[in-house]
Amino acid sequence: MSDDLEPIAPREAVDMWIDRLQSTRADETLKSYRYRLKPFLEWCEKEGIDNLNDLTSRDVFRFDSTRRADGLKVSTLNNQIGTLKQFIQFCERIDAVEQGLPVKVEVPPVELADRVNDELLPAERAEAIREKLHRYERASRRQAMFELLWHTGCRLGGLRALDLGDCFFDESDLERLRHQDDIDSEALEAVELPFVYFRHRETTPLKNKREGERPVAIDQEVADRIQDYIDVNRVERVDPDDRRPLFTTEKGDRPRVSKSSIRREIYIMTQPCQWGGCPHGRDTTNCEALKHGREARCPSSRSPHPIRTGSITHMRDEGWPPEVVAERVNATPEVIREHYDHPDPIRRMQSRREFLTEDSE
Repeated sequence: MSDDLEPIAPREAVDMWIDRLQSTRADETLKSYRYRLKPFLEWCEKEGIDNLNDLTSRDVFRFDSTRRADGLKVSTLNNQIGTLKQFIQFCERIDAVEQGLPVKVEVPPVELADRVNDELLPAERAEAIREKLHRYERASRRQAMFELLWHTGCRLGGLRALDLGDCFFDESDLERLRHQDDIDSEALEAVELPFVYFRHRETTPLKNKREGERPVAIDQEVADRIQDYIDVNRVERVDPDDRRPLFTTEKGDRPRVSKSSIRREIYIMTQPCQWGGCPHGRDTTNCEALKHGREARCPSSRSPHPIRTGSITHMRDEGWPPEVVAERVNATPEVIREHYDHPDPIRRMQSRREFLTEDSE
């Protein structure tokens, strides 16, 4: 052990690292980091490692071997060791571990097929749901939610964070932006409507906080359907921060719809039997997935994330460059390619053909 190191217990170092990340990471991300490091902390206690100064590359190798022996999926092991490596890099910076230790930590490689989530919502199914919602639940909260999720590719937290004042559908709405310090007033002169503006606020944080803030253009048809909901079925309520949520509740002390409620609504509207027969041969008179709180038990139901995945894939199939999609949905181009890009080979070929045709004109 080097004399330059400063003694620190594993749990204390993890707390210090998480605290350091508070200003740049969402709460859910920090929770996932703690969860991934929990097995390492338990292993350190079992092995009697109470000072990270004593941690060696051989120790990390033994921990890795232990986790492999537990039968973890490669993707799970990749996440845990990858997070551990980030943590050890922080420990190196604060003189808690030997210099050069992070370089010796090998993160298990993962094949693309093991990294991606195939439970995306295909574009054809999304359009079918849009059509049914417009026919049978026009101007409903569900319709407005689905329109925004599909067309913006936003996360559940971003959808919930929207206020009524974050919708910019006509010229009068732009006045709300003209006096904000972070807005270029000259740019507003040429801005095209409609769009929604995702904002990070203390009580409704975005995943990437301030870096997640962005205006996102939407089609006029989408804006019209959201406006129908606002005009007809939105319940006017003000939350404790004197904000007017876009998606409100009718009763209770929480004016803004909860994440669990949004998730449940998505499960319901992606159940095929809502619009026709059951493709799984179930009896819809007593199917458990039709009971309150059990909607996710339908094999065809989807949570908000597969809608985001399907939306991003659809944008790519339509020929949108990864960099453009990344800005729209608040992700990096690398993440788009690795986790969300599930190409239909024929459509992707056609989009490349159209891109080449346009480029040659």
